[in-house]
Amino acid sequence: MGNNRRIAKNTLLLYFRMLLTIAVGLYTSRVVLNTLGVSDYGVYNVVGGIVAMLSFLNSALTAASQRFISFELGRGDRQRLKQIFCTSVTIHAVLAVIIFVVAETVGLWFVNTHLNIDPSRMTAANWVYQCSIFTFMLTVVSVPYNSCIVAHEHMDAFAYISILEVALKLLIVYLLLLINYDKLTIYSVLVFGVALVVRLTYGIYCKRHFDECTYRFSFDKSLFREMFSFAGWSVVGNLGFSFKDQVANVILNLFFGTVVNAARGVALQVNGIISGFSTNFMMALNPQITKQYAAGNTAESVRLVYAGCRYSFFLLAFISIPVMINLDYLLKLWLGIVPEYTSTFLLLALISALINSMSQPLVTALHATGNIKFFQILICIIMLCELPLAYLILFFGGKPYMAMYPTVLVTLIGLFARFIVLKRLVPVYRLRYFAVKVVGKNLVLGTFCIVSAHYINNLFPVSLGAFILTSFITCSIVAIIVYLCGITSMERVKINDKIISYLHRIVK
Repeated sequence: MGNNRRIAKNTLLLYFRMLLTIAVGLYTSRVVLNTLGVSDYGVYNVVGGIVAMLSFLNSALTAASQRFISFELGRGDRQRLKQIFCTSVTIHAVLAVIIFVVAETVGLWFVNTHLNIDPSRMTAANWVYQCSIFTFMLTVVSVPYNSCIVAHEHMDAFAYISILEVALKLLIVYLLLLINYDKLTIYSVLVFGVALVVRLTYGIYCKRHFDECTYRFSFDKSLFREMFSFAGWSVVGNLGFSFKDQVANVILNLFFGTVVNAARGVALQVNGIISGFSTNFMMALNPQITKQYAAGNTAESVRLVYAGCRYSFFLLAFISIPVMINLDYLLKLWLGIVPEYTSTFLLLALISALINSMSQPLVTALHATGNIKFFQILICIIMLCELPLAYLILFFGGKPYMAMYPTVLVTLIGLFARFIVLKRLVPVYRLRYFAVKVVGKNLVLGTFCIVSAHYINNLFPVSLGAFILTSFITCSIVAIIVYLCGITSMERVKINDKIISYLHRIVK
C-alpha cells in the first residue's frame, strides 16, 4: 500500500508539472508558429530534427543510468550507487563531446547540402542547427542528475523546476515579439538559454539532496564495462526509434518541402503533450518496477507491469479521445493558421501513441533484468521497417499523411515483440493473459469509447460550448467504461474503499 500511495502522489505531482507545460506549450506554440510563419517553423523542425537524430545515444544512456541507479537503491548498496553516478557523469560527458564532433562534421554537411530549404533562410537555419547542438549537449550531461531524481522518486522537484521552465518559455514568447531581428535566429538562441538555466537548476538540486551526486572522477573498469554494455545495446534499440522519427521527417521534406514538415511538427508536438498523461504515470511507476525486481519481489513487479500497461492506455485515452473527435476545430481554435494535413497527422500519431503506451512498462521490466541484447536488436529491426514502407508509399504517389500508416503497424508489432522477449527472460509472464486481458480488452474498450464519442459529437453543432459539453460526456463515458470493465475486481474494491474513506472525512 505504501508503494501504491507513493506512485499515486508522484503521479499527481507530475500531472501538475504536465498541466503547466500544456498550458504554456499550447500558448507559446501558437505565438511561435504565427510569428515565425509556417515555412520558418518547418525549417526549425527539420533542422532541429537532424540533431535530434542523435537522441538515440542519449536515450540509451538515460535508460542505463535510471536502471542502474534504481537497481542499486532497491539493493541498498550506497557505495556502489556513488560509483554508478560518477561513472554515468563521465560517460555522458564523453558522449556530449562525440555528439559535438559528429554534428559539426557529418550533420553540418547534410544540413547545408541536402535539405530542401530556401537559400535565403540558410543563415538562420545554421543558427538553429548550432543552437540545437548545444541545447542537446546540455540535455545529455543532465541525464545522470535527472535519473537520480526519478530513482529517488522526488517528483516534486520536477514540478517546482517546471514552474521556472514555463516562466522562461513565456519570456521567450515576449522577447520574440519585442526584438526586431531575425525571429528564427532569436528563437533558437533563447531556447538554448532556457535549457542552460534549467540544467544548472537540476544540478544544484541534486547536489543538495542526494549524497551520491557529488562528482569525483573515478574509473571502475568492470562497472564501466557493465554500464556501457547495457547502454550499447540500448543504443541499438533507440537507433530504430530515433531514425524512424527523424528520417521520416527528412523523407517528407524531400518529397513535399518544409510546409509539410510544419504540419507533422505541430501534430507530433500536440501528441507529445497529450502523451504526457501516460508518460508521467510511467515515470512514477518505473522505479518501483525496477526496485521490486531487484529486491526479488518478482510477483509484485509483474503485477505492476500489467497494471501499468492498462492504466497507461486508459490515462492516454481519457485525454486523447476528446481531441480525436474535435481535431479540426481544436487546431483552428489553437493555431488560427493550420498547416495542411495537420489533423490527419495528429490522428495517426494519437492512435500510434495509444498502442505504444502499453509498451512502456514492458521496456522497464526488460531493463530491470539487465539482459537486453536480443530485445534491442529485434526492436531496432522492427522500427526501421517503417522507413522503406513510408518511402514506397510516397514514391508511388501517396498523400503525406500516408507515411504514418506504417507507424501504427510497426508499433503494434513491436508491442507484442517486447512481451514475447520479456516472457523468455521472466517465465511467470503469460502471453495469453497479456494478449486477451490487457491488449485485447484495451483496444476493444478504446474503440467502443471512440465510436460512442464520435456519435455524441455529431449531435451538436461545432462551437466552443459544444466542445466542452461533448468532452465532458466523452470523459465520463471513458471513466465509466474503465471502472466497469477496464480494471480488476480487486482494484475496483480499493477504489471504492478510497472513495468511502474520503466521503467519511468530508462528513466528519
